[in-house]
Amino acid sequence: MRIGVLTGGGDCPGLNAVIRAAVRKGSKEFGHEFVGFRYGWRGPIEGITQPLDWDSVENILDQGGTILHSSRTNPYKIEGGVEAIKKNMAALGVDALIAIGGEDTLGVATKLTADGVNCVGVPKTIDNDLSGTDYTFGFDTAVNIATEAIDRLWTTADSHDRCIVVEIMGRHAGWMTLHAGIAGGANVTLIPEVAFDIEKVANFVKERKEAGKATIVAVSEGAHAQEGMVLKDGEVDAFGHVKLGGVGDWVAKEIKERAEIETRAIILGHLQRGGTPTAFDRVLATRLGLEAAAAVNEGDFGKMMALQGTNVVRIPINEGTDVLKTVPVERYADAEVFFGV
Repeated sequence: MRIGVLTGGGDCPGLNAVIRAAVRKGSKEFGHEFVGFRYGWRGPIEGITQPLDWDSVENILDQGGTILHSSRTNPYKIEGGVEAIKKNMAALGVDALIAIGGEDTLGVATKLTADGVNCVGVPKTIDNDLSGTDYTFGFDTAVNIATEAIDRLWTTADSHDRCIVVEIMGRHAGWMTLHAGIAGGANVTLIPEVAFDIEKVANFVKERKEAGKATIVAVSEGAHAQEGMVLKDGEVDAFGHVKLGGVGDWVAKEIKERAEIETRAIILGHLQRGGTPTAFDRVLATRLGLEAAAAVNEGDFGKMMALQGTNVVRIPINEGTDVLKTVPVERYADAEVFFGV
């Protein structure tokens, strides 16, 4: 059997570990051949490939990003895209695809499976917002990066009696901000799931200022005040997602004016995606890659590899993408304990 592998959507620490594990297990234990499709779904649409063999994946375990590169290409938004994928797979002798990605990439894999293409999925997102799996690889690395940033910002905030607003990735789900906010000791944590009252936030900061204390506010990029969401420019990507950005600056401006305290905003942005994956993410990504290779070998298509408890299991891909996993209100209450003075 010849198996194609692709990585779609935003890059994420641990992608290369999945590729490595799938290729190693699939070739060594099952005798299959692998080919890498470059640039996400653009690869099979345009027939852009690169070799994937034992030697080519030997030293990629600790590398960030993806050796296959990525894109946000949506074959269902391109005329003839699905037909091109089938044609190129047949021409290359590719019998099945391992798609590594998040909501959008796996959503395409679900549709392709229904259209007769043999696909299995491996969930990837630093946001940890895919259902059916307790954790996604990349999340732990990103949270550690955000937590370290907050740790470092505390020294500056304390030295200058400032409020610092830290904007953390998270479009619809606040898992990263919740975890980094708690781990970094943020005084206020704002997530997309709960609309916040900016006047209340400013009052928290003012109370701390009057007590002679600096303040750290952790805010998700998708968090929004009760007045509405801050949008960057209204531009959308191939999957219809509006580009977000600017809530950190807006919150900082409002706090400065309302609490009368020097306030700065820091946007962590793509720093959270970059660099080498943590040990946890390397192990999780490896286990998912091993299971993906086994699923393809058994012809168990239309399945997504998932971590449930401490076990890696297979579930229908759509169970991971139909409904986003957001932060429950009771979990957010953990962070609210630390709001204010």
